[in-house]
Parts: sequence; structure tokens; C-alpha cells
Amino acid sequence: MSLTLYTKDYCPYCVMAKNLLTSLGATYEEVDVTHDQDTLMKIVQKSGMRTVPQIFLGEECLGGYSDIASLHSEGKLISKLGL
Repeated sequence: MSLTLYTKDYCPYCVMAKNLLTSLGATYEEVDVTHDQDTLMKIVQKSGMRTVPQIFLGEECLGGYSDIASLHSEGKLISKLGL
């Protein structure tokens, strides 16, 4: 299942999310929405979140950085990602 991160170039939480996923060996596609309002609005409608990063595993929204950090601290992120 594909992992997609929607990010903005000035977002420290996006950097932290990428660092966490990279440290776990996860591969992901990054979609920079800094200057792409249309894509941002599509993911806002899909997730209900207005902030970035927005992290999707397939069609499932995992949330943002704090959400995946919580999953990781609970020992659930690695298995969810299939790593």
C-alpha cells in the first residue's frame, strides 16, 4: 500500500514526519502543496484536516506528525506500515 505525505516547504512538522518515516525505513511519495491550493483543498475535503503534513496510507488518513508519532510510541506504526 502506498504511503503519501502532503507537505509544505516551510513546515517543521513535515520535516519531523519525513525524518521519522525515513528512520523506520518507510518509503513514501511526497506531494508538496506549498503552491498547489487545488490539491490542498482536495486533501482537506478528504481528511477534514486543514494543516500539514497529512499522511495517507492508501486511502486511509493517518493524520499528521503527532498522530504518527503517537502510533509509533504505542508500537503500532511499524506494523501498520507493514515494515
